[in-house]
Amino acid sequence: MRLILTAQQRKAIPELTNGPKPRKELILDAAEDLFSKWGYDGVSLRQIATLAHVDVALLNYHFGKKRNLFEEVFKRRAQIIHDIREEALTDCLTQAEPGLPTVEQLIASLLLPLADIAESDDPGWQNYCALVAYVNSSREWGKIMMPKYFDPLVQRLINVLQAIIPNAPEEKIYWSHELMSGAVMLVLSRTGRIDILSQGLCKSSEVRTAIELMIPFCAAGIQEICKKKPEE
Repeated sequence: MRLILTAQQRKAIPELTNGPKPRKELILDAAEDLFSKWGYDGVSLRQIATLAHVDVALLNYHFGKKRNLFEEVFKRRAQIIHDIREEALTDCLTQAEPGLPTVEQLIASLLLPLADIAESDDPGWQNYCALVAYVNSSREWGKIMMPKYFDPLVQRLINVLQAIIPNAPEEKIYWSHELMSGAVMLVLSRTGRIDILSQGLCKSSEVRTAIELMIPFCAAGIQEICKKKPEE
């Protein structure tokens, strides 16, 4: 199952251009770049201002504290990702009517759009994917930002998964998503570890390849651990 973004969806994704940008957007771009590489604590407002070629006072004017800037950076693209994935999930459910999609089809509808986004020509989207991976694995930020911007759609996914596997213990459904989420975030991080481990045979930049392999991998794993054992 291969899913690509529609022309309308691609148009909705903001891309970095060579044309002039408002200074507020330049600040957000610079902050996104640095936060994705060094995390929240590893970046100062002065470093962001330097990369954006603006005065630090302008950051204070637009965003106040660094925390506000960090949240604004995260929020800027979160709704776009949510809308694209929600549309893909809705299409998946519609195509399966009057029945339900398979576990593999369901997972594909949520993961394949991430491959299109992560492999966008806009480096800002690559930075943002790494930033989401950082936030999702952060003890401080994970429980603040992910529930606010991503969990409503995740809960919808879980509800459908429960309908597809009605006898699955509820806690195993949630653990299934937790494990899948961890794998997705590692791929989006593009750490380069697999490049070294495989001596160049595999590349962390090959996000679509990884996600296409992950779909049947996760689907099989979810169905296995969600089986209702005879003794249960």
